[in-house]
Amino acid sequence: MDHDLFSHKVLRMSYGGFRRNDNFGPKPVETGKEYDVQITEISRKGDGIARIQGFVIFVKNGKVGQNAKIRVVQVGNRFATAEIVNGGGSSTSMSSTSTTQSSNEVTS
Repeated sequence: MDHDLFSHKVLRMSYGGFRRNDNFGPKPVETGKEYDVQITEISRKGDGIARIQGFVIFVKNGKVGQNAKIRVVQVGNRFATAEIVNGGGSSTSMSSTSTTQSSNEVTS
């Protein structure tokens, strides 16, 4: 019986002492880091929604279908917030289009 108590204590410590069910340990994103994502939905507030390993990220000024480089501003237990790096969607869309064109030229 002592062994069960000890196991539970170790589990609590690994989560920083919190006993919440919504805290699933390490998140797939970190504050201040940049990631390449595709925005798949729009939130009720009008922000884009992207996911990394199923973890929800709200992207300011993101648009559905947009591939963007984002910088994470804040990470919470259930979601993160981020902003688009380098001035936003139009430059990102152009660069992905030109990449597609150049790869087609190479294969042709």
